[in-house]
Amino acid sequence: MERTHIAFFGRRNAGKSSLVNRFTSQELSIVSDVAGTTTDPVRKTMELLPLGPVIIIDTPGIDDEGTLGNQRIERSIRVIDETDIAILVIDGSIGIGDDEKQLIDAFEKRKIPYLVVVNKSDLDLVADPGTDPDKTMFVSALKGEGIEELKERVAVIIKQRKVRPLVSDLVEEGDIVVLVVPIDKSAPKDRLILPQQMVIRDLLGAGAIPVVVKDTELSIALEKVGDVKLVITDSQAFAKVSKIVPENITLTSFSIIMARFKGILDQSVEGADQLDKLNDGAKILISEGCTHHRQCEDIGTVKLPGWIREYTGKVFEFSFTSGLEFPKDISGYDLIIHCGACMLGETEVASRYRKAKEQGIPMTNYGIAIGKMKGILDRVIEFTKV
Repeated sequence: MERTHIAFFGRRNAGKSSLVNRFTSQELSIVSDVAGTTTDPVRKTMELLPLGPVIIIDTPGIDDEGTLGNQRIERSIRVIDETDIAILVIDGSIGIGDDEKQLIDAFEKRKIPYLVVVNKSDLDLVADPGTDPDKTMFVSALKGEGIEELKERVAVIIKQRKVRPLVSDLVEEGDIVVLVVPIDKSAPKDRLILPQQMVIRDLLGAGAIPVVVKDTELSIALEKVGDVKLVITDSQAFAKVSKIVPENITLTSFSIIMARFKGILDQSVEGADQLDKLNDGAKILISEGCTHHRQCEDIGTVKLPGWIREYTGKVFEFSFTSGLEFPKDISGYDLIIHCGACMLGETEVASRYRKAKEQGIPMTNYGIAIGKMKGILDRVIEFTKV
C-alpha cells in the first residue's frame, strides 16, 4: 500500500520534534532545549488515525551551522523530494524568516501541499507569521493544543490526493488473473515482494480471482484454470513466460504495472528506445529504490548489465545506487534504468524522473527495458491502450 509521506520542517528549536511526538502520540523524536538535537531525518512508518498508513519524517533544523550543519541542511532539503505533505513549523515567538520562505518556495515549485504551523501559541506574544492564512494554523506542542485540528487538516489533504489504480481498472468481477512468481536464489525467503502483495490485494478488492504460480508451473496452470483474463509476471521471466502465454491473453509485468501506478510509464517507454542508440563506453546508471543483500544473480548488478551487453553487443560503464541514494547531478549518464520503485513514494519517483527529464537523460525501468530487449515491449504495454 502507498503510504503518505508527511515531513516536518523548520528551524532548530522551533518545536518540530515536540510537535512530531504530539502528532504521533509517540516519543518518536528526541526533544531537548539544545539546538540541533535532530541530526538526521527520523522516519517512522505507522498507521495514524484518522490518516491511515503514513511515514512521518522529522528533519534537522534548516538553520544549522558549521560543516556538519550544512550537511544536515542538505539532508533536510533532500527530504522534500520524498514529501507528499509538508508541515513547516515556525516558532511563534519569532515568526517567519528567509529560511522558511525558501522552503515555501520549494514546496510550491514542486506542487507539494503544505501547512504552516505556528508553534508555541501558548506564549503571550505570538509573532505574525506573515503567511497565507488559509494554510496557517496555530498550535502548542507543549500543551497539546491544536494537534487534533492539525491531524484533521492533514486528513483532508490526504483525501484530496488522486490515487491511480493499480490493476483494479483492468479487470472485472470474476476475472481470473494469473500471477507468475519465480522462486530462485534471488527470491526473498518465505515471502512475496511488495508489488506482488499489492497486486493480489488490489485484485481481491476488485472481486477478481488471483492465481499465483511459479514460472515452472505456468503451463499447467493455464491449462487447468481455463479462461484467463490477464497474466502478470516478474519481468525477469519475460522470455520464458511470453512463449507460454497465448497471444490472446494479455501479458505484462509487476514492474510495468508499478510504472503505470507511479505515473511514469510513458517516459519509461520513451527512455527504453535509448538502448538502440547507445555507443561503446556509454555510462548507464542502474538505480534501485530499496536496499537488500546482493545475490550472485542480482538483477540490478548482474542480470541487467548482462542482458544489455548481449542485446547491444557493446561495452558500457555501469554505476549503481540503491535506497534513497540518487545522484544530484545525473548529466554525465547516457541512460538511467530504475527498478519498479515499489518502496518509494510517488513524489520521490516523480522527482527522479523529473530530474532526468530536466537534464535530458533518457530514463526507463527494469520491466520496460527487459521487455524491449526481449522483443515483446509492444505486447506487454498493450493493456495500457485499452
